[in-house]
Amino acid sequence: MLRSNKFIKSICAAAIAAVVSHAAISPAHAVEVQRVISPDGIEAWLVEDHTVPIIAVNFAFEGGAAQDPEGKAGLTRLLAATMDEGAGDLDSEAFQSRLEDLAVSISFNTNKDRFFGSMRTLTPTLDEASGLLALALTDPRFDAAPVERMKTSLITSAKRNETDPNGIAGRALSDAMFAGHVYNRPTGGTPESLADLSAEDLRAQHAKIISRSSVTIGVVGAITADQLSAMLDEVFSPLPETSDLQPVEDFVPSTGASISKELDIPQTTVLVGLPGLKRDDPDYQAAFVMNHILGGGTFTSWMFREVREKRGLSYGASTYLSPYQHTGLLIGSAATRADRADETVTVMLEQLTRMATDGPSEDELQAAKQFLTGSYPLRFDSSGKIARQLVALQTTGLGIDYFDRRNAEIEAVTLEDVQRVARRLLQDVEPTVIRVGPVQG
Repeated sequence: MLRSNKFIKSICAAAIAAVVSHAAISPAHAVEVQRVISPDGIEAWLVEDHTVPIIAVNFAFEGGAAQDPEGKAGLTRLLAATMDEGAGDLDSEAFQSRLEDLAVSISFNTNKDRFFGSMRTLTPTLDEASGLLALALTDPRFDAAPVERMKTSLITSAKRNETDPNGIAGRALSDAMFAGHVYNRPTGGTPESLADLSAEDLRAQHAKIISRSSVTIGVVGAITADQLSAMLDEVFSPLPETSDLQPVEDFVPSTGASISKELDIPQTTVLVGLPGLKRDDPDYQAAFVMNHILGGGTFTSWMFREVREKRGLSYGASTYLSPYQHTGLLIGSAATRADRADETVTVMLEQLTRMATDGPSEDELQAAKQFLTGSYPLRFDSSGKIARQLVALQTTGLGIDYFDRRNAEIEAVTLEDVQRVARRLLQDVEPTVIRVGPVQG
């Protein structure tokens, strides 16, 4: 009995989804990362695994939304949204149909520092998938209809952020801490900046960012080093040799502002911001452990216990490290009843002071390290996750052996290390505090 093409495509898509979700490589089984360099000099890091017939390719180019020109915020995000909307002689519909027929996934994204891409394919369709990826990277069409469609989608999202409490709070925190720096340009753009973007802008930004010299690549799956070497040259060798990036300066975020934004909603969103660390800082692992105790450990963290469990001020309160290429942030967040917002802020700030002056106990330190090392295998539960990590190791300079030594670095963090980094980040610094909610009094 013949099956319809649509049915066959759905089976292929389901197969990829199942393979992605079940393809796991545990660091306990000594993940071997190979450095592969193609004949044309394109480098990639490879974890070869033939357990399932899938290949995950992730890559990143230097230069993300921080490269948006003045007045054109959101351009790099629009570039990411349109590069798979037609390429070469395939218009948007033909390109997307071809991906669907092959059960191949190609996507692009950006943050402030880098432009990202990924491809997922089953091994029998590697050649066709590689050809489509090469087209998307080297010859995107930027036809009027898909560009306008993606602009409309991004404008809708930007407008939604203007009325969303988290979006408003994040924008206020950026304005306060990134003032005067290119990081303050909204990655997703504004309705006004997006409306004026054109295909010519996209072509210029593509030429500015996409190049051989700035790409880092991670590959995981059923592919040999020789096969990968040939694919690298097919996909990445045709790119321009160098990019045309504008320099971005390192800087220390501004602190000490207290900003309230009025919004007619039932509760108040609170953000507390401090300077953090870049990922290559020697103190980063100690800060990572410290943050887990402070607010990263959810049910076990100081913020959660003091804000929610003891006082019932919020469903949750947390902190996280946000490292960028040129600076870093430590951010605390909570949402609470409007009439208890000030109390919530006070309790959150007290935990920062307590960490800077007293620090955690030895038992808290050991519990944090046990969780952080024990949960590490969860980062290896799909090919895509591992491929993303391979890219991150390269962009942050952590080294090809990081998987093998990461848990040892966590275990090596001492109470003195945590106390030192807590003083460094939290002592004698007045945080920036953002409140978004109804006016009180």
